[in-house]
Amino acid sequence: MEALKAFSVPSFQCPLFLTRNPISIIEKSILRIPFFRRSTPSLPVIHRKKSDFKFFTAISPSAPSTEESVPPEEEIESEKFDWYSQWYPVAPVCDLDKRRPHGKKVLGIDIVIWWDRNENAWKVFDDSCPHRLAPLSEGRIDQWGRLQCVYHGWCFGGAGDCKFIPQAPRDGPPIHTSNKACVAAYPSCVQNGIIWFWPNSDPQYKDIFSKKRPHYIPELDDPSFTNMMITRDISYGYEVLIENLMDPAHVPYAHYGIMRTAKTPESVKADREGGRPLEINITKLDKNGFTAKQIFGENRFIPPCLYYGYFSPGGGQSKTSSGGTKDEILSPVPPKKKAFLIFFCIPVTPGNSRLIFVQPRNFAVWIERIFPRWIFHIGQNLILDSDLYLLHVEERKLKEAGPINWHKACFVPTKSDALVVSYRRWLNKYGGTQVDWRNKYSGELPPTPPREQLLDRYWTHTVLCSSCNSAYKGLNVLEIALQVISVSSIAIVAAAKQGVISIAARYALVSMAVLCFVASKWLSHFIYKTFRYHDYDHAFR
Repeated sequence: MEALKAFSVPSFQCPLFLTRNPISIIEKSILRIPFFRRSTPSLPVIHRKKSDFKFFTAISPSAPSTEESVPPEEEIESEKFDWYSQWYPVAPVCDLDKRRPHGKKVLGIDIVIWWDRNENAWKVFDDSCPHRLAPLSEGRIDQWGRLQCVYHGWCFGGAGDCKFIPQAPRDGPPIHTSNKACVAAYPSCVQNGIIWFWPNSDPQYKDIFSKKRPHYIPELDDPSFTNMMITRDISYGYEVLIENLMDPAHVPYAHYGIMRTAKTPESVKADREGGRPLEINITKLDKNGFTAKQIFGENRFIPPCLYYGYFSPGGGQSKTSSGGTKDEILSPVPPKKKAFLIFFCIPVTPGNSRLIFVQPRNFAVWIERIFPRWIFHIGQNLILDSDLYLLHVEERKLKEAGPINWHKACFVPTKSDALVVSYRRWLNKYGGTQVDWRNKYSGELPPTPPREQLLDRYWTHTVLCSSCNSAYKGLNVLEIALQVISVSSIAIVAAAKQGVISIAARYALVSMAVLCFVASKWLSHFIYKTFRYHDYDHAFR
């Protein structure tokens, strides 16, 4: 079963996360989306002989182009990006169960998220009990709403203070009030349906939310927009994840056959997949990220985690001449329809990252209110799987070259690589060439696991997603029910005496047994490929 997938990375000039869909009405209303475009008032038909954008030529992170608008390479210490003075997204609230604690890792820091019903708020603690360092994420919420370590029963309140030590004498000194009995509590907040945390538990940052907040996207809280989210743990690093999302040129090739892309004019089309020259202009690059403009859209990178853009579906189509310099807008852009493509890219450990993706739109909203989230996640997971192995191997080759030598190891001569080059430039100039892990790791990437483990969906998504986890359990129950019906039908036919059941009834029971058996086998295969493991072979696409 092919299901509806969300949309593409903002930088792509073709829809990402789009595939064939059996629901034709959905296909008509959503899937046929043109290239990305800026949301502008309706205009008459325009014939433009020559693009008036300046283009950033993607040569290397350090080599300037002739017409780039990036600030000069002057470095001062105050412009260095501080990885530990930022808000980091942790998980969508919709995927968290208030009845239990949840363990996560961000920036190499083990944290536990739990719902404090006494303060009616989500809390983020260090995932380590001060007693014997057992993980609090394996604990429980007790009857008084406290976080309890299940190793020895120590209990903690919403501020990280120890509330109860069972082994302490009731009439003895209040040892639970000692600072050594407290858990490190990180500043946290809920914004745009996502839990964020500040990776510094020093008391001076207790009120950091009032001074500095995560970047706010109002459309995610606007009821006229959809806000369906997906989260996935990925077996390659944060840097490669962001690069991949910023790379429009790989879409027709790495995701061929599973995504619907804008048709390339025959005058430009050079192969089956429809790759074409792309024009991208970087208009600003500084410590706070950069902005990129294309013919039909604007994208922003806001470090460390956010990359997003917007477009207005159903508007102007673009034609490019064989020389790749002429653009023709064939129809006006409607100002009311709007869609965003928002990616939160989270550094977990070297060689591992986490992606939270959401695509709010203010049209065809009813679709996501009818179909469950897991239906949409089928296609989105397939997209992520289709280039996962490529990027996993690529990361190891880049590691051998070293982050500072990225521009020497990679040949990026075309404008389609401008976003990737700009990100590497930002990373080298402001970010210290890579994520600051604060010497937690040796610098080596984890060994490459077997392919089935690398492309595993169960532990990287299914158990983390409330919708997919529920569907997985429900479909397994249905599979067992079909098998029971099949066996029971055969048993009834075999046990019934001659003449007790008519021949027609016998045939009906046998037919039902066969159909239920076949359906259970198909369902078993569907469950495995959807929720556990789905390989991807590019050679036969």
